[in-house]
Amino acid sequence: MADQQQLQLTGDTDRVRADHLTGSVRPGRDPGDVDEAVLDVVESIPAGRVSTYGAVGRLVGVGPRRVARALSQGGAAVPWHRVVRADGSAAEPVRARQLALLAAEGVPVRRQRVDLAAVLWPDD
Repeated sequence: MADQQQLQLTGDTDRVRADHLTGSVRPGRDPGDVDEAVLDVVESIPAGRVSTYGAVGRLVGVGPRRVARALSQGGAAVPWHRVVRADGSAAEPVRARQLALLAAEGVPVRRQRVDLAAVLWPDD
């Protein structure tokens, strides 16, 4: 079962990277398209795993602040709580809610920071 899950995770990551490399997710296009690309990446983060704003941005071709903006404007429909800062912390306005949602998924949280070494996605 773990091998099957790993194949699924690898496939999702490869699909997102392939989209980026083929130009179907490219920087400089309509802001709505960038938002959609960010939301697509965030939607592919598996339960129990997290990514950072920067990692999502690299997959899409935008900066971490642009990822945060896309999530703040339309992230309610995707697992927004699986995206954290580079140091594993949650943003202040949503910290309590985000850490509670992550803990419910079994994500290790210590001193209000996610243990990124244990659960970071995608695997690079």
